[in-house]
Amino acid sequence: MITHIQGKLVEKNPTDVVIDCNGVGYLLNISLHTYSQIPDQEALKLYTHLQVREDAHTLFGFASLAEREVFRLLISVSGIGANTARTMLSSLTPKQIREGIATEDVALIQSIKGIGAKTAQRVIIDLKDKILKIYDIDEVSVKESNTNKEEALSALEVLGFAKKQAEKVIDKIVAQQPDANVETIIKLALKNL
Repeated sequence: MITHIQGKLVEKNPTDVVIDCNGVGYLLNISLHTYSQIPDQEALKLYTHLQVREDAHTLFGFASLAEREVFRLLISVSGIGANTARTMLSSLTPKQIREGIATEDVALIQSIKGIGAKTAQRVIIDLKDKILKIYDIDEVSVKESNTNKEEALSALEVLGFAKKQAEKVIDKIVAQQPDANVETIIKLALKNL
């Protein structure tokens, strides 16, 4: 698989670039986000994703590894193709997409052209756990209660409690006291476990 291409920038358009790499010109489809990140200098390196289909081999280029990772997560969702994922990355930054999925912001995902309510919900359902696993919870500005809930759950797991059992107890506590801090959640959970 081609993981990146480094060479001379020959052509730059909002939807694609051509990079000359040792005399071979590679056409890479890009998002508007990547387009805005590409400097107008000759030397250029883009991270790539190669899509192989029956009728075409298509290269997609990304300014950062994070954007490529979000692209790959998006195309793993049923109903989201490479062009839809590229449109999503053209409408929102990779960070906005990650945060929208992590905070279950259906309206934000649905604001992208071509994404309906059902598709937005599917993206969130399919990717929320993966997004929270891959990226630091601090990096994704998840609602405060969720962060407190996750920290409390982690602490209880370290103390040896089963994750599912602890999660049920913590969910009840957070439902009753949404403003509870981590220490309060842990203390109340210990009384109920």
